[in-house]
Amino acid sequence: MKEIIKAIERCAVRIEHLIHDNDREYSSNFNATGDNQLKIDIQSDIIIEEEFEKVSTIKELISEEKNSACYLHSNGIYSVGYDPLDGSSLIDVNLSVGSIFAIYKNGLEGKNLIASMYVVYGRRVEMVVAIDDVKLYRLIDDKFIYVRDLKLKEKCKFNATGGTQKDWLPHHKALIEKMFKEEYYLSYSGGMVPDLHFLLLKGGGLFSYPATKGEERGKLRMLFEVFPFAYIYEKAGGGAIDGKGRLLDLKPSFIHDTTPCFFGSNYEIELVKEGYK
Repeated sequence: MKEIIKAIERCAVRIEHLIHDNDREYSSNFNATGDNQLKIDIQSDIIIEEEFEKVSTIKELISEEKNSACYLHSNGIYSVGYDPLDGSSLIDVNLSVGSIFAIYKNGLEGKNLIASMYVVYGRRVEMVVAIDDVKLYRLIDDKFIYVRDLKLKEKCKFNATGGTQKDWLPHHKALIEKMFKEEYYLSYSGGMVPDLHFLLLKGGGLFSYPATKGEERGKLRMLFEVFPFAYIYEKAGGGAIDGKGRLLDLKPSFIHDTTPCFFGSNYEIELVKEGYK
């Protein structure tokens, strides 16, 4: 696992330099879910593949930017699912973006996730690593330095909810209205990594990307977006559900499968369960 973390650290340093030095033009390519790829998305994906090729314990890679698995080492024991640059379209307006990594052993299911990491590129570059607990590191002079452990409070009044509001289903709309009546603060940038990082460092609240009209299975991908954050939030003492059940109990039917998702402190997760009965 140490080799994988070191590889992610190298990826983060290279991607941070890429963000500052590279243009943000769109390519002529589209990823597996139909998103027009920025050139920086493709270059970030290449960087990660190059660094993971150096790690002999990695069997295969599953990327948001790839249509199928990329096999590396036949004797490897880990599968790595990753989003090379989540929220890349936010770079032009100077908002934070990030890279997400999920480490699986014995199959691509939530129950087989054994570690999760993400990097957020903003005014500071920070990395969160979840194995047995959740630790925050900060990039200083191209080295990641431990800052502190992260734990969620039982309740925290921040609310970050995605999806087009006119397409929210009635029970989700009622949930959000209830939270605002309880004087929750709206905190949503449109980037999964910065928004979930914000809640984690502030001590909790709720992030949700619900099912909507036209996207009944949600928008976020299980293997390299939803599962890694579910693992982190559970290890930090919170919860992660699809509206009813535990996210890490889900089984994707293909590598780009999606699901509605809710991450947060225990009080807010109970609000979701009640509102989604």
